[in-house]
Amino acid sequence: MARVHVLGAGTPTPTPQRFGTAHVLQIGDEHILFDCGPATTHKLVKAGIELPKIERLFFSHHHFDHDVDYPCFLLSRWVVGAGHEKQLEVYGPAPTELFTHRLLDEHEGAFAHDVAARLNDPNSIQLHINRGGVMPRKPPDVKAKDVGPGRVYSGNDWEVTAAVAEHAQPWLDCLAYRVDSSEGSVVFTGDTRACESVVNLAKGADLMLCMCADAQERMDETGLSKRTSGHLDAATMAQEAGVKKLALVHLGPSICQHGEMERVIGEASEVFEGELLFTEELMSFPVR
Repeated sequence: MARVHVLGAGTPTPTPQRFGTAHVLQIGDEHILFDCGPATTHKLVKAGIELPKIERLFFSHHHFDHDVDYPCFLLSRWVVGAGHEKQLEVYGPAPTELFTHRLLDEHEGAFAHDVAARLNDPNSIQLHINRGGVMPRKPPDVKAKDVGPGRVYSGNDWEVTAAVAEHAQPWLDCLAYRVDSSEGSVVFTGDTRACESVVNLAKGADLMLCMCADAQERMDETGLSKRTSGHLDAATMAQEAGVKKLALVHLGPSICQHGEMERVIGEASEVFEGELLFTEELMSFPVR
């Protein structure tokens, strides 16, 4: 049964309970990572998901609360994989390819010095062997690809389709993703305002994870709903799309306080007729 693991359920504002965005979709033995926000690597370990099991990563966009742990994740995966891990495939809107190049290129990469040391230093080589690694040790194997709206990946039993998420354009391209498999359909909106492209992508999905940055009235009063979704935007999009289950993610500090949380859940439930989840980090639940 396909499951979603919530790693990051917050915003760029750190709180003791939530920080940044990251989710894992588990389909059979495959684990697919969507976004890689703050401390994703550590949260994967806390969730009991071995880093080499993540073979594909999809970025919704490149705000730091969605990608800042990318270098930590790919380097940690390389170290613990000890050369037995498969190639990491990374997809997302531009500058996904450039970002990866700037991290790992042997001449210009921000971590080229670290990789070179681990490939050559006798102590690092011995640690690699102790982990079960074989020689000669190879650098991280990462294939990055810039993608846009449309079908972006087809797996053995699942495929990924992307649509525009209206959020930070024209400065950043932003995407929402839909994954369809025999075990259900799930939509990761990434960051988005209420928009037709995301509603169309989510039509009839079993599950939609939608950002809910704050209570709708505060979003409207401050103008933030022009770029991001409040609780009623999320509920309305899910209802219009005919989604069966809605998980509220990217939750801001103001709506995570008791009292306000219950009000938001109650009001959203009056708009959305399906099952509603107010997510916590490290929780997991079935797609269906």
